[in-house]
Amino acid sequence: MTDTKSLHLRRARTTADGMFLHAAAAEELQDRLGMVNKLFTAPAVVTGFRDFWAAQFPDALTVSDVETLPLQTASHDLVMHTMSLHWANDPVGQLIQCRRALKPDGLFIAISFGGDTLQELRRALGEAEIAVTGGLSPRIAPLPELRDLGGLLQRASFALPVADTATLSVEYRDIWHLMHDLRAMGETNALNNRLRKPTRRAVFEQAQKLYAQHFATSKGKLRASFELQVLTGWAPDASQPQPLRPGSAQARLADALGAAEKPLRD
Repeated sequence: MTDTKSLHLRRARTTADGMFLHAAAAEELQDRLGMVNKLFTAPAVVTGFRDFWAAQFPDALTVSDVETLPLQTASHDLVMHTMSLHWANDPVGQLIQCRRALKPDGLFIAISFGGDTLQELRRALGEAEIAVTGGLSPRIAPLPELRDLGGLLQRASFALPVADTATLSVEYRDIWHLMHDLRAMGETNALNNRLRKPTRRAVFEQAQKLYAQHFATSKGKLRASFELQVLTGWAPDASQPQPLRPGSAQARLADALGAAEKPLRD
């Protein structure tokens, strides 16, 4: 799916101003870690933006999000995968490697863009390209839906998996202002099957009209959604809560609910 060489080139052109969503993600992670009643002494960060995240977590080992992660087995009590998982060609493989790098009862937490990200731009560009050229080319990476993420954590053998989301709304002057920010973020099109020739200006002009028609604010700005999805899971350990064996309950549900139990009819 991802052209990794092009992705690295795009990330190399990021600017400090373009990292504002990373700053929001870092604040979200700090808040969540602050709610965990555990002291982490051997953290690691997996990311495509090592300079930024190394500054956020200076005590952590920070590594690139390459296909084979340079992490030692069972060597960390916290692994964070930050703002990169949505570009992974093998997201489950990334999760499995992070889980293997954790010590027993170690915490994994990931934050990345989710399925509602740039939904407005996706719709406007798609309709505009069809109207102008009669075809449709891949422009925005397919992003995971929240309902799929819990399954990914389970496939990677994490215990106590949780997936949740928050959506940030950013306002832009026009579609070109938005695309300028995407370049500054290192988040422009790096799909393998992307269009390899320049897009006709008429496509962007039509997309601007459609965007303004359907997604303008009361002040005439264009609204862009960025969904941040957060995954958490733990490396399995005997000290963690375990589900009871079916049929081992010591109390009846009807008694707990104060309800009368009725037999099922044939």
